[in-house]
Amino acid sequence: MTSSEYHIPVLLNSSVEGLDIKPDGTYVDVTFGGGGHSKEILKRLSSKGRLFGFDQDEDAQNNSIGDERFSLIPENFGYIENYLALYGVNKVDGILADLGVSSHQFNQKDRGFSIRFEGDLDMRMDQSASLSAIQVVNEYDEEQLASIFRQYGELKNAWRLSQTIVLRRSEGKIKTTQQLIGLIEDLAPKKKMNQFLAQVFQAIRIEVNQELEVLKQFLLASSSLLGKGGRLSVISYHSLEDRLVKNFIKKGKFEGELEKDFYGNVIRPFKEVNRKVIIPNEEEIKQNSRARSAKLRIAEKL
Repeated sequence: MTSSEYHIPVLLNSSVEGLDIKPDGTYVDVTFGGGGHSKEILKRLSSKGRLFGFDQDEDAQNNSIGDERFSLIPENFGYIENYLALYGVNKVDGILADLGVSSHQFNQKDRGFSIRFEGDLDMRMDQSASLSAIQVVNEYDEEQLASIFRQYGELKNAWRLSQTIVLRRSEGKIKTTQQLIGLIEDLAPKKKMNQFLAQVFQAIRIEVNQELEVLKQFLLASSSLLGKGGRLSVISYHSLEDRLVKNFIKKGKFEGELEKDFYGNVIRPFKEVNRKVIIPNEEEIKQNSRARSAKLRIAEKL
């Protein structure tokens, strides 16, 4: 499988240009995937530049780039500071993140990410992780499930959904994606079946991979790792991710009001490079439907 078949990089030029790359600088692509963004960064680096990639998915690790300037770290990017320290790196010039699930992961039937295929309820990005979707669906109690669907899926009928799952699983374990869909499809609003199912799957996936907590860890670490003038370029795909990124760039925290010093100056680690969020044009969306919901925010370390 070629890296382009694995995953078509979204907002490729805009996200990499946003890093304002210094040829001799040190950069990090924390969501390596098929390596599309990484290859574009490498094109802009001199022989003295360095690029580190992160990806916890074994399939993505098979796409590693044979370039002496590049190192692939097979770990969760939430621990970016710890692993870069092992390479003697404590400051970098730019960090790029393309959040969410790769095209490859969605297209792998046995991974359980997609509503289109019959597959095991898995949804683990790190296939060595202990928690999978089958445990969430079959072992979480009503209150836990409702909380997940409400917070991570933003579903209005979260309680009814959780009650339905708990009642039906008493008759037998829910093991596959299509079993789950069959149990809950009657709860979907009229003409919004796919959106409803996507929200349900999103909620379970976020819980399995602790995606929002990992994102928070990463954003906090990025403010420590980036040197003054360093750039952060983040592509998100749903409102929960984008809200965290937006708030952190604007306020230096994930919720609450702006903090100011004694003189009334705003206390925050970044300034916005693009005040208006960057979205794909119609041509890119036509070529890659996954780009439809993408939002790019770029920030510079103060």
